[in-house]
Amino acid sequence: MRVGEVAAGDVDAVQELIESDPGYTERITGYPPGAADAQSLLMMRPEGLAEEAKVVLGVWDGDQLVAVVDLLRGYPNAHTGFIGLLEVHGGHQGKGVGRTAYELTEQYVGENWPEIRTLRLAVVDTNAGQATRFWVRQGFEATGEVKPYRYDKVESVARLYEKQLS
Repeated sequence: MRVGEVAAGDVDAVQELIESDPGYTERITGYPPGAADAQSLLMMRPEGLAEEAKVVLGVWDGDQLVAVVDLLRGYPNAHTGFIGLLEVHGGHQGKGVGRTAYELTEQYVGENWPEIRTLRLAVVDTNAGQATRFWVRQGFEATGEVKPYRYDKVESVARLYEKQLS
């Protein structure tokens, strides 16, 4: 498997990946995947964060996109990288692709963002079961911070996790 930054030309592959795992989108938004979800993933970032601080990484197995990682540099502070999403193609789940995608992401951060000392992420309670277990296995620890989460009709909380990088 190889990792690289997703380009605008990869939007169809990203959309196909999102649609292959509709349960994730439904748990987070209350709706099945929409036709513009890939475009939104590639463009959306927190207000005030520079465009170049957002990277969407793709993990390919041959020519197939098998995982995607939304990554923010310097968010919420200069020494932190934020993982907004790690999603594995529905046909490749349970095969170690998520672990490999995370390892490649950590390697990418280490090689390209030397100022980043901490990786941070949020797990929304409506998606917490497998997601929490996955992130804890990758070495993330709960910070104790809890933030309200709302997406249209989905009301939940997001629990923050962090991992210190070596």
